[in-house]
Amino acid sequence: MPNAGSKPLLAFGNRHSAFGPLFCNGLIAPVLVFGLAVSAAWTVVPQPRSQRSRPNVLLIQADDLGYGDLSAYGQTRFATPALDRLAREGIRFTQYYAGSTVCAPSRTALMTGLHTGHAWIRGNGEIPLRLEDVTVAEVLHAVGYRTAVIGKWGLGTPGTTGQPDRQGFEYAFGFLDHRHAHRQYTDHLWRNGERVATDPDRDYVNDLFTTEAAGFIERDDARPFFLYLNYTVPHAELRAPEDAISPLRGRFEEHPYANPAADARPTGPEAPSLGYRSQPTPHAAFVAMITRMDGDIGRLTDIVHARGLDQSTLVIFVSDNGPHQEGGGDPGFFRSAAGLRGIKRDLYEGGIRVPMIARWTQTIPAGRVSDHVWAHWDMLPTLADVAGAAVPPGLDGMSMARALRGEPQRTHPFLYWEFHERGFQQAVRMGAWKAVRLKKDIALELYDLVADPGERHDVAAAHPATVARIERYLKSARTESIQWPVK
Repeated sequence: MPNAGSKPLLAFGNRHSAFGPLFCNGLIAPVLVFGLAVSAAWTVVPQPRSQRSRPNVLLIQADDLGYGDLSAYGQTRFATPALDRLAREGIRFTQYYAGSTVCAPSRTALMTGLHTGHAWIRGNGEIPLRLEDVTVAEVLHAVGYRTAVIGKWGLGTPGTTGQPDRQGFEYAFGFLDHRHAHRQYTDHLWRNGERVATDPDRDYVNDLFTTEAAGFIERDDARPFFLYLNYTVPHAELRAPEDAISPLRGRFEEHPYANPAADARPTGPEAPSLGYRSQPTPHAAFVAMITRMDGDIGRLTDIVHARGLDQSTLVIFVSDNGPHQEGGGDPGFFRSAAGLRGIKRDLYEGGIRVPMIARWTQTIPAGRVSDHVWAHWDMLPTLADVAGAAVPPGLDGMSMARALRGEPQRTHPFLYWEFHERGFQQAVRMGAWKAVRLKKDIALELYDLVADPGERHDVAAAHPATVARIERYLKSARTESIQWPVK
């Protein structure tokens, strides 16, 4: 990758972690690895050896995986045993939220700790992160982590300010833009800013991602690692290796998906604009994609175990938004939203509530289920907390380290989302209440998620004081955006 130069980072002072005292008084010298420049302005001192060492972090994110698409969350048409095991060995959250209802803004929230009312990227497109945006990778790299993003990045293409080496990653492999990531087989990927040829007839990209991730975990390096692994599963196109699909053919009723134009041009710069390629057995392909990913995650956690890293590795699994119905996707057939209202591109629960599983042996008690409410933008401060790192000022997120351990945890008074693809939409979570506004200047809908988790009954008229409180919050919940104006 070309040398991107340093980013203006700040020293954030002393603070204390839920896992012990953190010290941020010293100075780290600039480090250049794989073209990554780290600013010396970020001041951190390593913890003494007598304190808890910094854990490895394996953060895995699925793509368009619904709240109900894992057997640990109620899926009955197929099983995901590796992720079920991860949940049994750690904690499973039932009220965790993605950063948005589509890919780019959700991933931005995860990386930067800002919700869609404050983040630079608030919708899909190829707008990159800016140099002034501070990511989880930068925060962890500043305290000595080796950092990698493998799979779908989507927050900056080569030559932009959002390319991974300008955002704290020493190593990057996979897709850099979203539209390219709509191909499960492609003629190229990107490694550290260089185009790498792949076989579009043989190389299933998610197999490549798993192999790269295994190599990164197994690399001999005394530093703790942060690996951000982004599978493109089960996002359309619905394709997987034949050995994964063939055992599933005939198991489900099928409604073939056809798109001959995309089939005729499977690769090349114009291919993404042609849509998703045909799939004669989309139900079988969907299951094959998820179950193969589940097996790959099991392989990676087995490597962690074999290397004796279970007690020093925090493994987290999330999804970026709710399920899709493009390209043959059928969230109704699989109950992918687990009875919640809405899917991808909706701000109802089915579009933004996602699975969240975390395991850290002997730190997170096994077998816990938590209804603690939190969201993607809490990830940066949470990982900074467990790693003993300082955080940038002005974040929307807060550390949920105590919630990870199953302990009492401070909660957000409000969670906020906005979405711009079908006019200006907003959603707010306030305690048990959920408010949704579908268009600019129309009345809020209000739902009681305890009595009505499916958001079927708008009770705004019966609770005017609650609606008024949320409306007051909305006056200060966001800043204006050049790219995504209110309209």
